[in-house]
Amino acid sequence: MTNITDNPLERLEGKTTIDDGVVAKIAGLAARDVEGVYALGGGAARVVGAIRDAFHSTDLAQGIGVEVGDTQVAVDVTVVADSPVPLQSVADGVRAAVYRAMEDLVGMEVTEVNVTISDVNLPTDKPSDDDAAEKRVQ
Repeated sequence: MTNITDNPLERLEGKTTIDDGVVAKIAGLAARDVEGVYALGGGAARVVGAIRDAFHSTDLAQGIGVEVGDTQVAVDVTVVADSPVPLQSVADGVRAAVYRAMEDLVGMEVTEVNVTISDVNLPTDKPSDDDAAEKRVQ
C-alpha cells in the first residue's frame, strides 16, 4: 500500500529560480510607487530611459541593482526625488516599500536596501500672462 499524504504540497520537490531581472523589476515597481519619487536612476540612465519611453519601452529596473543569493537579496536603488519633499522621508519610504516587495512577492530575506538620491526635481517656473505684459523692451 502506498502512503499518500493529505497535503499534495508536501510531496512536491524541485527548485524555483527567480531571475535577477525579475527581482529588479519588482523592486523598481515598489520604489516608483513611493510618494516623493520623481524618477529612478541617475543622469545617464534617465537619458536612456527617456529614449526608451519615446518608443513605449519603459525599463522598470532602471536605477535598480540587485544581488540575489539562494535565500537572500540585497538591493541598491537610485532615485530622483520631488521637491520640496523631505529627502530622508523619500529614502525611508523607498526602503520600506522595497523590503515589503522582496519579502512578500519574491519570498526572500532582505539583507539591505541602499537608497541613493542622485537628484532633486525642482518645479519649473512657467511665465505667467502678467510677465508677458511687463516686457522691459518693445
